[in-house]
Amino acid sequence: MAGDGSLALIEAGIRGGAVTLLAVLAVLLLRDARRAPAGLYGALFALSGIGYVISSAPELVYHAPALWLAPARLASFGAPAVFWLFARASFDDAFTPSWRDAAPWLLTVGMGVLCARRLLPLVCALYSVLQLTLLALAIRQAIVGRAADLIEERRKFRVVLCLTAAVYTSFVVLLDWIMRGPPAAPPGTIISATGLLALTLAFVIARLTLMPSAEFTPAAAAAPVSATQVPPPVETPMAADDAQERALLEPLRRLMEDDKVYREEGLSIAVLAAKLAVPEYRLRRLINQRLGHRNFSSFVNGYRLADAMAALADRSQDEVPIVTIALDAGFQSLGPFNRAFKAHTGMTPTDYRRQGGNGARRLLAPTLADSEIGQPL
Repeated sequence: MAGDGSLALIEAGIRGGAVTLLAVLAVLLLRDARRAPAGLYGALFALSGIGYVISSAPELVYHAPALWLAPARLASFGAPAVFWLFARASFDDAFTPSWRDAAPWLLTVGMGVLCARRLLPLVCALYSVLQLTLLALAIRQAIVGRAADLIEERRKFRVVLCLTAAVYTSFVVLLDWIMRGPPAAPPGTIISATGLLALTLAFVIARLTLMPSAEFTPAAAAAPVSATQVPPPVETPMAADDAQERALLEPLRRLMEDDKVYREEGLSIAVLAAKLAVPEYRLRRLINQRLGHRNFSSFVNGYRLADAMAALADRSQDEVPIVTIALDAGFQSLGPFNRAFKAHTGMTPTDYRRQGGNGARRLLAPTLADSEIGQPL
């Protein structure tokens, strides 16, 4: 009995710590939510975590649900959907918040309510599948773009966040299944483990979203300029080995502008670093801190789009199919090319060609050679 009392005390301390940390995190993220969607979704996930930590407490699990506990339960039901949205907002620099984001949350909450009320037995199994599916999507979001991510801190925490979330959700799903079984108290070790993992996940989220230097803040959108204007050089702060970074700009320029390696299939940060005979981390830092890119794809696509724009504006190539121009520029298929082209120029490739290259919203011509400093693209 004394052991049970000590376990309950430890459990209460763990859960209290998790709730406190999550509450502070939610306040801080809501305060800064205007600067990044990740802040808003991180705050919502923190509130969902508070809901789960409270509603799954041993003293409340097998008691009649009180009215005040209903909001906590509803918040906890939607946690998997909010976590998926948080992962998208954190790791996808092209992510744009939309009212459609509410759909997966409403679905998970609705299924969670039906499962908790035991109205449809099959719903509980489907709800567990949905939880794991959303978790898998969040992990995929974090892992898929890791190789092309140029922000070192974010690259490190992709894996940490995924592993912590995977273990935590596994325990949560296991606990949910135990709770749906015979009316016996779940093993204290599982309850304590979920509380401890909630505290760990809260710490990871806090470290991930409250980093200095705004690593997770999306870059500000560039002001629209005419297709005939060239952005002025912009100098950004450099590390202590500034001379080495400057020396690397010229060989990088030759590879991208003279050799046009961006046209090569399968070009990655590792391949480009090997061509330059430098460590990957140095090349990532150069492209991120000197040229202003957050991921490798945006850096390479800047050259590919500039190449395609020049070809589309060339009247001598009017008979060349657009798909051929896209493939020659380095795109693997027409779909991604069309989406990237319209996102960065404000018009389709067909319209751009029809207007002879006039009226585009932005000029994407890389200009590494224009100055010693280099320019963000």
